[in-house]
Amino acid sequence: MPLAEQGLVDNVNGYTIDSSGQLDHFTGLLIDRQGKVAKLLHEGDARPQRPDFRLDGQHKTLLPGLFDAHGHISDLGLQALSLDLTGTTSLADAQSKLAAYSQRNTKTAWIRGGGWNQELWKLGRYPTAADLDAAVRDRPVLLERVDGHAVLANSAAMAAAGISAKTPNPTDGRIERDAKGNPTGLFIDGARRLIERAAPPILPRERDEAFAKAQDILLSDGVTATCDMTTTVEDWEAMRRAGDLGRLQIRVVSYAKGLEPLLAIAGSGPTPWLYGGHLRMVGVKFFADGALGSRGAWLKAPYADAPGQRGTPFHGDTELKNLMSRAAMDDFQIAVHAIGDAANAQVLDAIEELSGTYKGDRRWRIEHAQIVDPKDLPRFAKYGTIASMQPTHATSDHVMAVARLGPGRLVGAYAWKTMLDEHVPLAFGSDYPVESPNPFPGMADAVTRQDDHGDPPGGFTPDQRITLQQAFAAFTTGAAYAAKAEDRLGTLEPGHMADFILLDRDPFQVDPQALRGTKVLETWIGGQRAWVRKDSQR
Repeated sequence: MPLAEQGLVDNVNGYTIDSSGQLDHFTGLLIDRQGKVAKLLHEGDARPQRPDFRLDGQHKTLLPGLFDAHGHISDLGLQALSLDLTGTTSLADAQSKLAAYSQRNTKTAWIRGGGWNQELWKLGRYPTAADLDAAVRDRPVLLERVDGHAVLANSAAMAAAGISAKTPNPTDGRIERDAKGNPTGLFIDGARRLIERAAPPILPRERDEAFAKAQDILLSDGVTATCDMTTTVEDWEAMRRAGDLGRLQIRVVSYAKGLEPLLAIAGSGPTPWLYGGHLRMVGVKFFADGALGSRGAWLKAPYADAPGQRGTPFHGDTELKNLMSRAAMDDFQIAVHAIGDAANAQVLDAIEELSGTYKGDRRWRIEHAQIVDPKDLPRFAKYGTIASMQPTHATSDHVMAVARLGPGRLVGAYAWKTMLDEHVPLAFGSDYPVESPNPFPGMADAVTRQDDHGDPPGGFTPDQRITLQQAFAAFTTGAAYAAKAEDRLGTLEPGHMADFILLDRDPFQVDPQALRGTKVLETWIGGQRAWVRKDSQR
């Protein structure tokens, strides 16, 4: 016999994407004793008389819990607990925050943090060790750029790591140097290892604190499920500790940071769902190139603002295919970071060749797919390759993208609408902490192609705008499909987990600027309340 319904969430303005991809509007939700959706109730449908519990939604809007297809849980928590320079608008602002942080945290051997972006500072150059020395000279300082592909060190940090003009560049990165060949303090992509190996390791208790902090941030933004990209063994152990203690609330689909942690954690195939459906390692993430902001993205033609540079390919063609093949032979899902058009072409070439050997439901993923040669866009659909993209990158990058590429090379940039028109599976995320994990500004960015200041007027390459329903789907059903979790997450269809959020407004009835300000009032996971806004009137 079927289990009796456990609870009724009634009197709501509910929306979900149904099995046909359409928007289903409902007014009530029945939850069974397993924390799954038993039934959606519409206007006029009979309600059970004696449910185990009844929540009066008071006409609040209810959505399925949102699914971030690409984030970094540990980085989000660690950044929030360290020096967070996100949103600093000038070098002087950052220096002031660094000096104040140093004075408050006198016992830490190294000062670590991140979130800086020289584009927002309008420096016209990369910051240097001398810029950091002006604020803190007596202790090593190591600050990660907002994109996660570069770190800035002060002179004390470089001295501790033994960095000098004689230190060679690694094959997968570079040390920024001045005209005399001296390191300036900026270490890009693989060069990060040269400086980071000197810093003290992050302790397990610090990772536990970071996970708890990140989880709270995600729940407050209505994110109930997320793909954790570049999971290390240490990250996995922190999530396992949270699960063992009953503190793992969000649902995490994990992609290991390369083959070594993949095989150490998952062994010979994807793990089962652990902790009642809260944690699973399904695949691995590789890197084809770096990031646009640090000119590490691998382009087919030189950068418009640095004619001698084309970015950095992380692997040769054969090496990348070998890595992907090794993971595919054990049925792991493969996600590859590719930002530049040369990197995207390399990954598409690899998928095309490997698809002849590895059949079945592979769901190849390209993460970011930011700059794609227009002739390569149709190739995504050929083998069902998922475009895992981040709408806020387009609005954050629009000035820089024009500078890096020139206006003539933007046709295939951040091309969400073309992806959909070409029947490419589209999944949205934020790439937190590179961007805020809040999905609602991301939806507004997707609809307007403008940032929260309304820039650029008319939108950045406005022909790539999509509808709110399409953006909502990409943050729910699209992300769930990308993570091979569509059988349980992403929608409130019967049989799926009762993960949902209550909002202070109806996203489908407000303009995009108002959409950005949407606040989550409550977050429910598995039919249980997991988070409540403190200033909520409930």
